[in-house]
Amino acid sequence: MRVPVIRKNIKFMPDCSRVVARYFMNGDLRTQKMVSNIMVLTEKQVQETLEHTLREFARRHRNISQTFFRHCEKIRGLIEAMQINYDQLSDERKMLIGSYCTMEYAIESAAFFNPSIVEDFDQSDLHNGEKRIIISFRATGEGHISSIVFRRGILDKNNDLQVMKIGRNIDKAEIGYKTLYNKERFLIKLAEMHTSDKCSAHIMRELPDQFEYAALKNLINKALNNPILSHENRTAMEEMLWLADSFYDLQFKHDSDITERVIFPISESESRGIEDARFVRFLDDDGADRIIATYTAYNGHAILPKLISTTDFYNFRVVPLYGAGAQNKNLALFPRKIKGKYAMLSRIDGVNNYLMYSDRRTQWDNPVILQEPRFSWEFTQIGNCGSPLWTEEGWLVITHGVGAMRRYCLGASLFDLDDPSKEIGRLKEPLLSPLEVEREGYVPNVVYSCGSIIHNNSLILPYAVSDYSSTYGVVNMEELIDALKKSK
Repeated sequence: MRVPVIRKNIKFMPDCSRVVARYFMNGDLRTQKMVSNIMVLTEKQVQETLEHTLREFARRHRNISQTFFRHCEKIRGLIEAMQINYDQLSDERKMLIGSYCTMEYAIESAAFFNPSIVEDFDQSDLHNGEKRIIISFRATGEGHISSIVFRRGILDKNNDLQVMKIGRNIDKAEIGYKTLYNKERFLIKLAEMHTSDKCSAHIMRELPDQFEYAALKNLINKALNNPILSHENRTAMEEMLWLADSFYDLQFKHDSDITERVIFPISESESRGIEDARFVRFLDDDGADRIIATYTAYNGHAILPKLISTTDFYNFRVVPLYGAGAQNKNLALFPRKIKGKYAMLSRIDGVNNYLMYSDRRTQWDNPVILQEPRFSWEFTQIGNCGSPLWTEEGWLVITHGVGAMRRYCLGASLFDLDDPSKEIGRLKEPLLSPLEVEREGYVPNVVYSCGSIIHNNSLILPYAVSDYSSTYGVVNMEELIDALKKSK
């Protein structure tokens, strides 16, 4: 039984004009040569060159001069190694040096996909049948580096979406790193990352049960300075550092619009991208709610599941996830506790859907298989497409299935509210398959989603079109639930 999906005539497309000012390092020797060239300029020449640069780029960025100062500060050690008194450099010369350590990066130039949708905290001044929403996207630019961006809009009584105007300048957040770590939990995560015990043991022995970031970094830097350090040891040291750097807070300026805030890769663990954030509005037992998302950090070699949370979309906390169930991709948090425990969907083996429970949002163990590929359109793998949705009839889970020719389709399943390990029903046919006009893109033959909501007794299902652009569809909930209950 096919359930009708009404595709809405709206497209979210990549936009090459959306750029961030990113730190650019061209190697120690070339950077020092660049600094040498700037140092022979007179102050008048420095002023003229800087003014020309600011004329070209100031209107494209928020407070670009402060960015130049920060990027110059990043190479302070190199400058001082050239026997230059850093503190005696004029502000203009520092800014000019910083401008040569800066590059524009078009965060959305390649793809704008894998959307997730949540209700906005602010639901004031709306008409009957309207809902204010926030959609997150995976924005991908040069080199396939992914970040998280947002759009705000209003769904009306007909489930049509009015998207708010996009801000002009993209704002990167101020970063605050965690300073104190629990040694036992740190060791557990190193083991899960398969970091060599023999390589890290002597470093960890030198640290107390609660250790500071500076102490860890000093010990590792000392070890890395050893010229006969083996490649295995060096890799282990680097992995320890990037794990420590995976804990941080983000704070955006309050004069930035949500469309201007980008969560760009920060730590080494996510240097090659932040992938497929699944946002959900989580309601706690005490009635407090917050927006939480799981995402995959990727550094080009390994992936690290992480969790990000916020109560206002200005301040975000980022932490790694731990445990045997915090592996691979595709983790999605239930929007509320079940019998006093947090619940999570996952796909730890890359093939099957798993369910797990925890007393803590960051620790996930004992995953149990929930679903295996059953139908031909999902024989390669099955996974979730975002957090489960609460309905009176059960937990609604939108799934993705991969079939022949690596074609991605979306399905739907229904699970018991009190015991989500019990499947009530599962669509035998895809809920959504790529149309002919949706088959071409960055990755052909793919429809994919990272989260949906229910509004006006309808499923609002945003989805990516062949990993290039995004749109959304609407499904009547009564028809969907009826089909799921009959599918058993």
